[in-house]
Amino acid sequence: MSRPPVNASDPAENPAGKSAGGPADVPGAGADGTAGPRNGRPKGILVIAIIVALEATALLVAAAWYGTQLLTGAPVLSFWGAVFTLGLLLAFCVWLFAVARFLIRGFRWPRAGALVAQLFVLTLGFPTLTGGYPFAGLAMLVPAATAIVLLFDKRVIAFASRAGGAPPAL
Repeated sequence: MSRPPVNASDPAENPAGKSAGGPADVPGAGADGTAGPRNGRPKGILVIAIIVALEATALLVAAAWYGTQLLTGAPVLSFWGAVFTLGLLLAFCVWLFAVARFLIRGFRWPRAGALVAQLFVLTLGFPTLTGGYPFAGLAMLVPAATAIVLLFDKRVIAFASRAGGAPPAL
């Protein structure tokens, strides 16, 4: 005769013959323990990922415009400083796309990256709003504030708690 498990996550057999506490027993999880769009991904994650991806797209458009201006001979104080600025725009764009992608997949680290990006957007949005460009300022502030609020939603925190595993040794 076997005893029932003391811990609900103990992989011992339960009376129904199913294993207790495995990844498939988590509500909304698939057989391999991952949550997919149909089985547990909160809408807040999708909204945040869309906001971050749109911000990355806007940066890509700005980088393309900046690059074309640089190539057409627009006057700059320092050519290599402008090239460095273009590189920073492209690097930040790639970083934001990675944040959006891994946030949808449920990893933990993109939440911090998304928060930092939204704080940067807020830092630019307030002076833009008060500097005579109210529509551009609101276009930056409203999505950033929405993303910040959703980043602290308990369902988003619960979903985005997957830690990256170590690569296999061999």
